[in-house]
Amino acid sequence: MKVIGSREFNQDVSAAKRIARLEPVFVTDRGKPTHVLMSIDAFRRMSGRRESILDLLAMPGARETELAPPERWDRPEPR
Repeated sequence: MKVIGSREFNQDVSAAKRIARLEPVFVTDRGKPTHVLMSIDAFRRMSGRRESILDLLAMPGARETELAPPERWDRPEPR
């Protein structure tokens, strides 16, 4: 478990994310823990959740699907 201050976190978020891939990162404000940063895999293990269809659809590089033209989504004009 890594503990960093909020100032250090704000100055180098990328470093905190790199550490969080390996272990949770506790962010403190004035010496008191306020947040925990962890990888999504660690969160899923902890919560018992698996990937959902939304997670899979949000994946970068996922094939884009063409939707119907927007005019088909419009509400009909009131009469």
